[in-house]
Amino acid sequence: MLSRPKPGESEADLLHFQNQFLAARASPAVKVVKKADKRKGEKKTTDAERPPLQDSKDVVMLDDFPDTLPALTPAPPKKSKVKNACVHFEDEDPEERLESHDRHITAVFSKIIERDTSAAAVTMPVPTGDPFPRTFHRSEIKSEVKVASGRKSIFAQKMAARRAAEKAATAPSAAECLQVGPAAPDAQNPEGSAGEAPFLDSRDDPSLVAFLKSRRGGNEGQKKELKMEQNRQEEFVESLPVAQHGVRSSLSMQESGLEESVREEENVKVEITDDDLPVKPKKEWIHMDNVEFEKLEWMKDLPLPKQRKTKKGMQARFSLKGELIPADADLPTHLGLHHHGEEAERAGYSLQELFHLSRSQVIQQRTLALQVLGRIVQKARAGEFVSSLKGSILRLLLDAGFLFLLRFSLDDAVDNVMAAAVGALRALLVSLDDEKYLDWTFSWYQGMAAFPFVPNNEEEEEEEDEELNGAEKSQDKKLKDENKPDPDVARYDVVKGLLKTRIQHRLRYILEVVRPVPTVVLDILHILTHIARHSSEACSQLLDCPRLIETIVREFLPTQWDPQVAEPGCLLTSLHGIACATAMKFIRVLACGGRNATARLLNKFEMKSRLSRFIAEDPVDLLLPREEAIRLSTEAFRLWAVAAAYGQACDLYRDLYPVLVRILQSLPALLSTCSDEKSCMTELSVQRGTAVVTLLIHVTQTAGYAAELQAKLSSNSSEDSEQVPPPPVSWNQVSGLQPFLETSLKKFLQEISQTETWQTLQPLTTTYVIYLGVYYSACSQQASVNPVDCLEELERLTSEVLQPLLSQPAIQSMWDLLRPCSALCNPLSCSPAPESVFSIASLSCTGGKPPLSLVGSKSPFPFLTALLFLINSITDIHKGLTIKYSSVLDFRGLKDYLHQSWQSGPPSVTSSSAWILRHEYHLQYFVLALARRMSGTCPDYSQHASLHHCVAMVLLSRLLPGSEHLAYEVLLDIAFNPEFLPEGKAGGPEAADFSDILHLGTSAKLAQPGSAAASCSKATRGALLRESYQDLPSLRSCYLSHFVHLQPTLMRSQASYQGRNYLIQSMLLPEVKGPILPSDWPFFPLISLYNRVTNAETRGAVLNSLPLDLVNTVTWNLQWVLLLETWRAKTLQSIPTAAKLARLMCVFLTGSDLFLEAPIHHYTAALLSLYCQPKALDSLNLDAPLPGLASFHDLYVSLLEQFEAVSFGDPLFGVFVLLPLQKRFSVHLRLSVFGEHTSILKALGVPLQQFPVPLERYTSPPEDNLNLLRLYFRTLVTGTLRHSWCPVLYVVAVAHVNSFIFSQDSTTRETDAARKSMLRKTWLLVDETLKKHLLYYRLPNAESPLGFDLYEQLPPMRLKYLQIVTQKENKENAPSQVS
Repeated sequence: MLSRPKPGESEADLLHFQNQFLAARASPAVKVVKKADKRKGEKKTTDAERPPLQDSKDVVMLDDFPDTLPALTPAPPKKSKVKNACVHFEDEDPEERLESHDRHITAVFSKIIERDTSAAAVTMPVPTGDPFPRTFHRSEIKSEVKVASGRKSIFAQKMAARRAAEKAATAPSAAECLQVGPAAPDAQNPEGSAGEAPFLDSRDDPSLVAFLKSRRGGNEGQKKELKMEQNRQEEFVESLPVAQHGVRSSLSMQESGLEESVREEENVKVEITDDDLPVKPKKEWIHMDNVEFEKLEWMKDLPLPKQRKTKKGMQARFSLKGELIPADADLPTHLGLHHHGEEAERAGYSLQELFHLSRSQVIQQRTLALQVLGRIVQKARAGEFVSSLKGSILRLLLDAGFLFLLRFSLDDAVDNVMAAAVGALRALLVSLDDEKYLDWTFSWYQGMAAFPFVPNNEEEEEEEDEELNGAEKSQDKKLKDENKPDPDVARYDVVKGLLKTRIQHRLRYILEVVRPVPTVVLDILHILTHIARHSSEACSQLLDCPRLIETIVREFLPTQWDPQVAEPGCLLTSLHGIACATAMKFIRVLACGGRNATARLLNKFEMKSRLSRFIAEDPVDLLLPREEAIRLSTEAFRLWAVAAAYGQACDLYRDLYPVLVRILQSLPALLSTCSDEKSCMTELSVQRGTAVVTLLIHVTQTAGYAAELQAKLSSNSSEDSEQVPPPPVSWNQVSGLQPFLETSLKKFLQEISQTETWQTLQPLTTTYVIYLGVYYSACSQQASVNPVDCLEELERLTSEVLQPLLSQPAIQSMWDLLRPCSALCNPLSCSPAPESVFSIASLSCTGGKPPLSLVGSKSPFPFLTALLFLINSITDIHKGLTIKYSSVLDFRGLKDYLHQSWQSGPPSVTSSSAWILRHEYHLQYFVLALARRMSGTCPDYSQHASLHHCVAMVLLSRLLPGSEHLAYEVLLDIAFNPEFLPEGKAGGPEAADFSDILHLGTSAKLAQPGSAAASCSKATRGALLRESYQDLPSLRSCYLSHFVHLQPTLMRSQASYQGRNYLIQSMLLPEVKGPILPSDWPFFPLISLYNRVTNAETRGAVLNSLPLDLVNTVTWNLQWVLLLETWRAKTLQSIPTAAKLARLMCVFLTGSDLFLEAPIHHYTAALLSLYCQPKALDSLNLDAPLPGLASFHDLYVSLLEQFEAVSFGDPLFGVFVLLPLQKRFSVHLRLSVFGEHTSILKALGVPLQQFPVPLERYTSPPEDNLNLLRLYFRTLVTGTLRHSWCPVLYVVAVAHVNSFIFSQDSTTRETDAARKSMLRKTWLLVDETLKKHLLYYRLPNAESPLGFDLYEQLPPMRLKYLQIVTQKENKENAPSQVS
């Protein structure tokens, strides 16, 4: 018998044993028996059937395994082990059976539940002195403890023994330790602690002592971890002191407070007794023979919330209603606000906990979390947390991924979770107050057009694609957005990010398949309406979404529905199959996206038949609640008005003409309703009437061009652009409604003195006035209308209606309300809301606008704008009636408003202000248009000319995209109109000359530098102004030609304002990224020329000679700027003085010798003298960022290089080089001259008498840059800088070097050594003249030939210092008196 291998035997011994075993052919001690395979029946395999073992090599044989690999496909079918055990029924569904037994990977993954580890305690490793943690050896534990019966490994038995030993030893020793810890004031005494340590170590088991020490180290590590966690705490919503509670609420607590809480928790860890528990355990209860009080600690009452006196705020917690809960609020636990681990005593849930709850597996918890988050968002947008919280909740939520949390929740299969997500998304995106005010302004003048809800803070475009045109830029931007991840797109534009996630398809599925409750349906329609307001591209995506529009039209705009809906008290359980006004509004907003979208809605989606259905029937007869019926009818009229604004759906006008007449006849009855009581029904009826008149306005505009389009079509001019068919409505069909509206207008105007009645009827009256303006404008262009009859009607309207109206006191009070309600005079009225985020466009109307605001209930702007529009239409047709409206410009309230509006600073253009400012600019434009007509007919108008010209100049730099037509008209008729510059005829040039002679308003001499051109003679400012005034027509042509790049947008704007509906492409205005014209538009031709020359030189071309028109362009530009700087200086006050100088520098940077042209030189010198006045120099700041300029330093370096190349020593050019070298500007500018471009010092010969800037601005305070002082000294000593070459900088260098070498202030060792060395070198100079200047310099003096005064002899203090430094003891060599 072979023996077993023993320890210590090698591999060779084992191999020897194996060979002996094989040679002996003995039977093995273990027999391998293979069990039969159940799938192969009872067949058995014996060892005899196996092939014999070969001695040469070991071969493993597997039963039924082929020698060659089988093909991968098709795989052989598997035989089920339990097939015979399964019972199947005949009617059992095979699909359900497959689903129940599905073992696919997706089925397995769906049942994997992630374990929540957020509340698990993580402790730091026990700190030891060893380099690695000490390993556990089972030999260290005694094995006497008997474990329970069962099969356990040796290691498990040892661990059980260790736990038993710990449990037996912990109870007495831990209790004594707890008694020693807090009881002893001697705990802080190191001697006492040292004395107790040996006692404990000798009494306790060593392993137990090590365990207790490790527990103490763990507590310290936990405290360190808490402290580190506190330092890593992310910035979260923090509450400021609440007035009524005096509490601050924020996520992060103060560090000291945190340490206190840790210390308190350590001290509170005492034994729990029966008295601490609300329910006393009894031994008779099952499993209560051994009570573990630690596990029953959760039953204790929560401690009272404590006010932690910390410098930082505390975590914000919210109730289930979304309300902020003060930190010291003591709320009962039955409210369900204490189910959280952190700060258990505080009621409410933090945003982090709500986020965590929204990912719960419990449906109710997910639903509740989303509902609470939606309420928090809604209250945040309403501004309820502004005074309590620090930071923006919306911004924080979006940064945390709240948008995609809602998007994922929309895909939830549970209806309640889906509904909660829809509600929260509606609270995030939609403001019902915004929609209310957009509906309110829909019938204002040009109120149908609106700016898209596109955030204007998107990523800046790269500079490299500036060469692309608008279409290529938009296409390139679209491709970039498609390649970006969804979160990156949503970070800048939430709606675009949602569309990228195909949210419209999910919302369609919810509406069509899920069919939720009415509240969810309305929320979805509101969300879709907000998306449609985003852009035309968003409207196209909604229209292209399969079955979305069909579902909305079929389910929520049906032609018939259950009549029980109209019964009072009927509770709707489903909105499907019932007509809904919100759905009609969504279709109307979608139609505003473009004429093609409107055509698809009317024809493909059968909205034309819906319009007939809901308009033909009176709201009283609609089987809907009364208010809903009126809203539905109103939205139907608005949709028809939008279609008519494109020239579409006008064929319905003939079919529904009796309905329109009946409605117009019923509108005067609203007077009696308003006088009886002011109710919601009355306001809804007024809105419906307003929508009807708005429809007639656009139908009248469309019919006004029917004859013109018919004439173009019949002329067969096929070579022109594509032919537009005439609309199916003619002028004769619309002219008959004018008497109805004029009669109603007269009745309504009689109520203007009744404040409440007028406030209700003002929207309808406003649309009446706009209708008359549109009607008479179109009537005057009709060939079928007798012009004499039209003029007589205008005279009758003026004498019977408008002149009596203008004389009423109520109108006077309206003009007085312009200033209090103006957005320009009150910028805060249109400022963004505190909780607004740049990625979600909002009008900031949440909570409503105050009555005294531009869109408030008491605002006079809509009616006065309509009235001015009507007056301009009348005076444009009948010039003889202009004089009768001269009283309009004399209203005191209007003049005060205009004065205040143009003198206020430039307004901030945001999504919350642009839509309001646009309406205010309309009123200002009509005032200016009326003033233009008055200027040629009224002899007394000149007293208003200056005011109106200032308003026009400021309005040009404020008009927003979409109003290009107004900007063109102001440029064409007002800005360059000599009538608006009365100074040109009333002695303005002479006054300018007289001011220059007397040096009025300035303490410096207004010197004009000479020219390097021999034939250039000086000209007075008065002569230049007189010449500029005479060239105003040329100036206008110059500026209009340079704005030709706005031609495409100008054509679209003209189509809108002139009522050419067949040319209007969309009711969405261009995106607002700023005004149409830049604030420095008066310099635009000069900037354009500079860019043109610079781009040519960049391509390699050199413009040696400039054409005559370019010289004239620069001259006209300088003439216009000189006129404005002299007579309209305040209109340019928004342009920094540094920016003006930078624009003038383009004169020298354009071409080689352009600045030597006599007219250009004269006007540049005149402007320079204005910019060198003390007030202008004080405001000059070259260190601040300048609009349109990346770096002033780079521009100045270019100017230095140009001066070196082509200046010819021109004094005017030299002054522009010297201006930025003043001491208060950046030292880098002076280093550029004295370090890199010292060659210009030989040509910078500006005489001191022609230098317009005081030398004190260059010499004081003393220079403190050591490198620059060394450069000053080197250029002086080497002769690079001489008084004969550059007198101005010579004075500057001498002054600073003199101040430096005689300075005795305490400074660094390097500076002190440098100034002493420089003084010694000065003393040893061979050039006696320079030596005298550097030592005897006293003060700058521009009247002196040198430019500065000299000491006759050095002051005693300087003399003594000089002697000390130079160490001269010979008194004979001391500096003597100046001879």
